[in-house]
Amino acid sequence: MSNTSKASSGPSGNGLKKSVTFLEAMAIVVGMIIGSGIFLKPGIVLASAGSPWMSILAWVTGGIITLASALSVAEIAATIPKAGGLYAYLEDLYGEVVGFLLGWVQAVISYPASVAALAIAFASYSGYFLPMNGIQQKLLAIGILLFILLMNVISTKYGGIIQLVATAGKLIPVVGIVAFGLISGTQPGFAGVSGLTAGAAGFGAAILGTLWAYDGWIGVTNMAGEMKNPAKTLPKVILIGVSFVIVVYVLFNLAIFRALPFEQIVSSPTPGADAAQALLGSGGGAFITAGIIVSVLGALNGYLMTAARVPQAMGERGIAPFSGFLKRIHPRFGTPANALMFQAALAIIYIFSGTFNTLTDLLVFVLWIFFTAGVFGVFILRRTVAPSSGRYRVPLYPITPIIGIAGGLYILGSTLMDSPGRSLIGIGITLVGLPVFYYMKKKGR
Repeated sequence: MSNTSKASSGPSGNGLKKSVTFLEAMAIVVGMIIGSGIFLKPGIVLASAGSPWMSILAWVTGGIITLASALSVAEIAATIPKAGGLYAYLEDLYGEVVGFLLGWVQAVISYPASVAALAIAFASYSGYFLPMNGIQQKLLAIGILLFILLMNVISTKYGGIIQLVATAGKLIPVVGIVAFGLISGTQPGFAGVSGLTAGAAGFGAAILGTLWAYDGWIGVTNMAGEMKNPAKTLPKVILIGVSFVIVVYVLFNLAIFRALPFEQIVSSPTPGADAAQALLGSGGGAFITAGIIVSVLGALNGYLMTAARVPQAMGERGIAPFSGFLKRIHPRFGTPANALMFQAALAIIYIFSGTFNTLTDLLVFVLWIFFTAGVFGVFILRRTVAPSSGRYRVPLYPITPIIGIAGGLYILGSTLMDSPGRSLIGIGITLVGLPVFYYMKKKGR
């Protein structure tokens, strides 16, 4: 750890308004996790697991791994409640180089590519109600992105309100399917299938599928500099938010198994829409599609809002190119307007180039290296920072972080075996940041 005194200090006086409330932070956690995956993943997980009950067990196991990781990172967040989230934590725990490399791939590729992918997803699902060609979809994607950008530039509070409304809206179709599915008298998904049929490899693949659906919760840590009392707020919203999503995912899958036959769930690319149609009639498809649109909108807002805090924090430290521009806080609105526009500009480039999915796929392996290092960081924190009364500490230590690390290592191993070429390219893209880092350090000296 480069400097233990840094870990115990709060957010620096960077001019950002402390306007993010507990509910808005909770909406960021839930809204960034629940995207379109819950509507699309049940069939993929079920196919790997081999039976409904093994599928439910996979969703629970994936949730436990995610919760263990979240609870571990929450202790670091409570001790180092800085804007920039995991980037700032890794910088304090492992040194400037490691922190910079994560910030580099997040700010230049990962976050803006994810924003671009979500904007395109919004436009694609909107085509259900308003048919469009490829160019029109891209224009709609850019239009909704610019609207979200404008709201977040004018006020973080507006971005928080959008997040709250979108999160509430996305839960309506989920709650509808759960409610109608659980009271359904038929159980075709459970019929004729033995309770435990998956082998170790199949069950492992099912867990891997659920872990992608649980991704996104760590984005809320980027907002630490704009929370009131982040040392207490962050652990609470992470614990409650991730636990809530686990319950939602399990109930949603149980409802689908009561609404559709096993074979249809496995073969359908959109089991959520099929379940809605089976339970709610011909309007079910429109109902679930509208829910996905709202869900994607919430994830888009959450990703853009949290993405900007990484280049802003890097600019504040003076280690990013154009640091003077990126670190600037809008004098009237108190928002990281320049960093928000930087992320949106990159996202628009990725929308036009169509490279967003390729870029996010290339960085999966690298990002999970950093995520796993973040969970492991709680062990470093315990050795280097004296405990203080009242500060959050991860429960069931060291078992909890070990579970999180085991999940991260499993994802890394599976990704490396499945896509060794993409994993190596991702490492190469990350290491391109090294000469940038040393140039900026030299320039600073």
